[in-house]
Amino acid sequence: MKGRINTELGTIAIDTDAISQYAGTEAMACFGIVGMAKISMRDGIVKMLKKDSLGRGINVFIKDNKLYVDFHVIVSYGVSIKALAENLVESVKYKLEKYTGFAVERINIFVEGVRVID
Repeated sequence: MKGRINTELGTIAIDTDAISQYAGTEAMACFGIVGMAKISMRDGIVKMLKKDSLGRGINVFIKDNKLYVDFHVIVSYGVSIKALAENLVESVKYKLEKYTGFAVERINIFVEGVRVID
């Protein structure tokens, strides 16, 4: 599904894959996020995604030109998940609204794993 913005010169369509890739890049800049996660539905195993496929750990839905975003993240051991989530929501919400021009209605964060960082 694509979000659409009508202007006096025409229509701008933004694909959800572009939004999820951007959101993944911005989320990785947040302190305590180690990576995005992909869950294998077949066997329930969580896999950490490489930097070039961050968007697959994020689901973006657009309804009435409002964004609904689900993040599946792997966090660093010892970091406060509540503080990390608040930071992620605040930072990514602002940047997504600025990037797309759409209001962010909801951001859900699913912590899929914890990693010890050396």
